[in-house]
Amino acid sequence: MPIIQVHMIEGRTLDQKRELVANMTDAVVKSLAVKVDDVRIIIQEMTKQDYAVAGVLTADKKA
Repeated sequence: MPIIQVHMIEGRTLDQKRELVANMTDAVVKSLAVKVDDVRIIIQEMTKQDYAVAGVLTADKKA
């Protein structure tokens, strides 16, 4: 049973998450030859205050 963890900055819509998990599930089923019902996906969202790149919080980065 494949278990996939997705970590991302919060702010995606429910429809975007639905599309993501559907596409990921399809890819796993095709790649690993498993049943759709065996695929598990965990989405963990974090705030920009909880993620950093190159020593700088994403919340502090300028666009």
